[in-house]
Parts: sequence; structure tokens; C-alpha cells
Amino acid sequence: MQSRFVALAAALLLSTGAASAQQGAKKNAPAPAAQPAPAPTQAQADGAAAQQPGWIVRCTSVSRDAPLECAMEQNAVLTKTGQTIVLVNIRIAPDTRTPVALLQLPLGLNLPVGAKLQVDEGKTVDLQIQTCENRGCYASTPIATDLLGALRSGKQLKVSFQNMAKETIAIPMPLGDFAAAYDKIK
Repeated sequence: MQSRFVALAAALLLSTGAASAQQGAKKNAPAPAAQPAPAPTQAQADGAAAQQPGWIVRCTSVSRDAPLECAMEQNAVLTKTGQTIVLVNIRIAPDTRTPVALLQLPLGLNLPVGAKLQVDEGKTVDLQIQTCENRGCYASTPIATDLLGALRSGKQLKVSFQNMAKETIAIPMPLGDFAAAYDKIK
């Protein structure tokens, strides 16, 4: 019985050693350089963007004893490449108890123009792009009471921005289940 155990242990050591050698060879191989994808054109965004099914609510906590912090989000991606075009994340700021929207936009934007939010045919809200990193560019804004009311009762949120060619890209995001998702995070 003991010899079987020793043989099994030796076989495991040999197989994990071979796997480690293969992983080591993979680690030493140079990784291909990732190139950030530029902002899409309106033609790419029209009909090529797919939204997640509605607004998704996610809750996290830093520990078992800490309170849950919840946020809701929806994103639009290019179906051919999987590139995120727009991600809208809304959370309730713990200190002020007011809703805050964080938008992730693609790289390759005309930064001085910023981004715009519009619910249905209502007034537009201008957003300044605050920073960019390898996953995209970001803009954030507190959500005013009138905008929150429009989001809760509206049919569609339009997020628009300009690419480097100064073409305006408008991404529609459905609001059908916005109110129900918002009620879960407030």
C-alpha cells in the first residue's frame, strides 16, 4: 500500500514539474503588446452595439461587518470586437446620499467636447471627461433631481461624444427597468 502511495506521489510530482516547466516557458515568452481600440465611428456604433439585458445591480462590502454598497450599471459593446463603447454606473454616494453617475467611454475621443447625456428628447447634460487610461476615458457627475426623474420615467438614455474625426457618436441605452434597479440601490 505504501509503495502505491509513493508511486502516486512521484507521478504527481513529475506531472506538476512538467506543467511548471511549460508555464515557465510561457511566462518567459514575450506577450503581444495590446493596442487600445479607438472610438468607434457612428456607422460602427449603429446596429453594431449590443446592450446587456437591462440594468444590473451589484452589491459589495469590504468586510462581513461593513454595510453593503450597491451600484447599478448597463453597458454597450461592439458585437464584432467586444469593445466596451459605453458603460454607465450609478451609485449612491455614502456621504451625501445623492446618486452619482460614472461613465466609461472608449479611447480616441475629442476630449475638449466631453460627453452628453440626454433622456428621450429632454435637455442635454454636459459632462467633462476627467481622465483616460488603457480601458477608456471617464466622466462623472452627480445626478440632479430633475435628471433622476427623467431617468426613472424615460424610455431611452442617449450617451453621445465625438471621436477624433469630430463625428458625433450617440449610443442609446434603454431605461425600461431603470426605476426598479434604482429602487434596489437607494
